Amino acid sequence: MDNNNETYLNHPTFGLLFKVCPIEDNRELYTTLYAQRLFFFVTHNRDNLSFEPIKRSDARLVVENRLRQLRRIGADIDYKNLQAVYKRTFQ
Repeated sequence: MDNNNETYLNHPTFGLLFKVCPIEDNRELYTTLYAQRLFFFVTHNRDNLSFEPIKRSDARLVVENRLRQLRRIGADIDYKNLQAVYKRTFQ
């Protein structure tokens, strides 16, 4: 995840969403841009996007798991960037 390459989506109801991190192929975690209280799994394919709301506590676990995965594979830059997002969002 590169801080200079932030990704945003427009949710039909909740407005601008900020990409927190990728989860798996074609699936990413997003949060509302300003309050960072609502979280969504966003799944995308050729034809559409789908938004699946998740609880804040579940989103936190997802990011913690992603941090562990990045540390395990030695992706230091991605790890540091996601750690900064984690601190801003959950602490």
